[in-house]
Amino acid sequence: MEQHSPSIRAHAVALMRQGVPNRIVAERLGIPRGTVGWWRSEDRRARGERYEQPTDCPRCTGRSFDRAAYAYLLGLYLGDGHIVSKRQQHHLSIYCNAAQTGLVAAAEQAMRQVMPLPSVSQRPKPGCVEVKSYTRHWTCMFPQHGPGLKHDRPIVLEPWQQAVVDAHPWEFVRGLIHSDGCRFTNWTTRVVAGERKRYEYPRYFFTNKSDDIRKLYTDTLDTLGIEWTHCTRDGTPYNISVARKASVALMDVHVGPKY
Repeated sequence: MEQHSPSIRAHAVALMRQGVPNRIVAERLGIPRGTVGWWRSEDRRARGERYEQPTDCPRCTGRSFDRAAYAYLLGLYLGDGHIVSKRQQHHLSIYCNAAQTGLVAAAEQAMRQVMPLPSVSQRPKPGCVEVKSYTRHWTCMFPQHGPGLKHDRPIVLEPWQQAVVDAHPWEFVRGLIHSDGCRFTNWTTRVVAGERKRYEYPRYFFTNKSDDIRKLYTDTLDTLGIEWTHCTRDGTPYNISVARKASVALMDVHVGPKY
């Protein structure tokens, strides 16, 4: 590290104590930002001051937040999301199909709308994009976080989360479909007047191993008047199907296919 005179250091510390950001101090005095950050850390240590990372966590600060965006993000998290929590690393990750650029953008936007302060980034991976947001406070917003896979532990919404879902049910359903669901065209054949004909019809599928998450989905569909059925896979009802014409039409209006 380059040596600087005690007077320069004292000047920098005085500016920082006045609330001047590190970047401004570095630019004003012609000092590397890393040096300024080190001096700030040393000054805090000398004064016995403990640094607390600033946060705009709604649960910790009591501030209002975009509840519709949270309902959507909650659906994404319950489907293809997880939180990594280590001593110095805490982040929320949502995995999106790399080809569905609209979904990637929507996931990033929802994170920023719920908590604007934490940094958000995209990390390309084979066949997918990991949308990440760094702050340990995502565990405050998603108390369902815990060790192990979601389908191996109870997933229950807290009352404040259920109130958000009740107020924004379509956003929650859309998040679940955009994570663990899809819209596709099914087909079948029927014999009409002695001739076998092929018929095609759209259907929404939601697939998740967690009984609790599937129930959150179907309970919300019930409140919206959407008819659904269980479809078994290897004898297990992992799949929820919406195939009735009127229900599919409603889903098309409020959810639609991934893009």
